[in-house]
Amino acid sequence: MSQSSYYSPAGGHPPQTQLLTDRAMFTEAYSVIPKGTMRDITTSYLPFWDKTRLWVISRPLSGFAETFSQYIMEVAPGGGSQKPETDPEAEGVLFVVSGSMTLTIFGKIFQMEEGGYAYIPPGTDWQVLNEGGEPVTFHWIRKAYEKVEGLETPSAFVTSDKDVAPTPMPGTDGKWATTRFVDPADLRHDMHVTIVTFEPGAVIPFPETHVMEHGLYVLEGKAVYRLNQDWVEVEAGDYMWLRAFCPQACYAGGPGKFRYLLYKDVNRHMKLR
Repeated sequence: MSQSSYYSPAGGHPPQTQLLTDRAMFTEAYSVIPKGTMRDITTSYLPFWDKTRLWVISRPLSGFAETFSQYIMEVAPGGGSQKPETDPEAEGVLFVVSGSMTLTIFGKIFQMEEGGYAYIPPGTDWQVLNEGGEPVTFHWIRKAYEKVEGLETPSAFVTSDKDVAPTPMPGTDGKWATTRFVDPADLRHDMHVTIVTFEPGAVIPFPETHVMEHGLYVLEGKAVYRLNQDWVEVEAGDYMWLRAFCPQACYAGGPGKFRYLLYKDVNRHMKLR
């Protein structure tokens, strides 16, 4: 299998000689799911998906993060789905981390490879097929779309991490940048799924404390992340799941770039009931 620049889990099962000590934790404000916990025994399956298994790394939980779910999908050669989404109100983002697949949206065919990104609105007719000789692994982030009278539903689109230039954060000399696949001013969208990149030694220089929920999957590199009152080491393949208002910051550790796939909910009134 060719080497991907993005981390994807391999599954397997640890030996009886392995120590139990790990970095996995679940607190009232955040959860860390290290790459070492993504084994065969923690996979799940879905209706209407053939030759496919998945790791569910977040789901709505009352009193925690309530707006989204995130899966890591692994589809074997010849596998896929003609009916992937069973919720007509769900929107989704797909991001390929290894392998390649064919995505069909309303009959239009797209070839997605590593770094491929697709936004799929609710009610979309879409299918996935792995026509290659190796497994394909991709993230699938799902959210119940919040319609607003007077705003159209966003259109489907397919692009790639390789085709979108990162936007530097002000005052950082480009050491902290965000790859945005959707215009932040486009209020049709109620979630953003972006890629954040830090050069070695770059930092988030204050504890971000905000209403948006987060899922952060580390695609490459390593860092020390501030989560609530704790400093946690994370590396490629780890996942951080943050409820609203969890303070957060980080130092990128090097020697290479630190990059993660980031979900956040945006652009809507807070539900009052």
